[in-house]
Amino acid sequence: MVTKAKVEGGIDVVALGELLIDFTPNGVSEQGQPLFERNPGGAPANVLAALAKLGCSTAFIGAVGDDAFGHYLSGVLAQSGIRVDGIKYSAEANTTLAFVHLDASGDRSFSFYRDPGADHMLRTEDVNREQIDAAKIFHYGSISMTHEPSRTATIETASYARSQGLLISYDPNLRLSLWDNEALAKERILEGLKYADIVKLSEEELLFLTGTSELEAGTKLLCEQFASLSMLLVTLGASGSYCRAGEVTAAHAGYSVEVQDTTGAGDAFLAGILYGLLTRQAVGQSEWTQEQLSALLAFANAMGALTATGKGAIPSMPSLELIAELAGSSVISLA
Repeated sequence: MVTKAKVEGGIDVVALGELLIDFTPNGVSEQGQPLFERNPGGAPANVLAALAKLGCSTAFIGAVGDDAFGHYLSGVLAQSGIRVDGIKYSAEANTTLAFVHLDASGDRSFSFYRDPGADHMLRTEDVNREQIDAAKIFHYGSISMTHEPSRTATIETASYARSQGLLISYDPNLRLSLWDNEALAKERILEGLKYADIVKLSEEELLFLTGTSELEAGTKLLCEQFASLSMLLVTLGASGSYCRAGEVTAAHAGYSVEVQDTTGAGDAFLAGILYGLLTRQAVGQSEWTQEQLSALLAFANAMGALTATGKGAIPSMPSLELIAELAGSSVISLA
């Protein structure tokens, strides 16, 4: 039976997905061995943490282990101002762990300990649909679709949110090591696109899904394939970002910062887009000008860039004051 508990007050954004531990490189020991710092992670949770830092009301739905890591993660989200009554503590598996490996430029790769992980264990009946009913935006990703039962819980909740008229935000967040094979990854990631209004891709993900890294052609192909897509965003790392909304496109060159760790930068970028939609009262907007899209990208790029200047995702999410320092106060008013 699907949960229908009473939810008090409205929610700007509710997200469903993985919540895990990121062990991030933090120097070496006296013996010359790498040291890792425990940080909260999981892309949907990162998006909410960034939004909560900016004053939005948020709620998280997902599963963690009934262990020290799981309770730590729930506590971090609660301290960040995120509602955590949608978290399930699973006795079936331990909290998922990810070790982050950083190269010289701060770009990262991951080693996951998730066979199974507690984040797999979210079931449809664990989802409190009253939280969906109370929200303006529903956000999800593809990592919760790699295994059952969380795959069905994700798809059915996205479908329900769409039926209730929420704006649907989706981040495919490709991590091939978590999938049985590339064909299955592509099939399920494309399935997730069926429900989405707002989608954020990396350059790698655009190439994976369309077979081209050409921004105009690739984004047009996906928007023609999925009629529900009203805004498709592509992050370009140090080169900024690109956006398509219908036939209107825009790009922003990004900001030059001293990068420490890019973990969570894309999540902060997407949070910046969602914040712009909420504060502009543009959650249901379907027609965009290039100037409007450029303003959204400028704000979102600033959020992503600032997040990359710290270590760990949630601890590095920027404030409006820091965004204004980097991008100018005019960007704040345009967001």
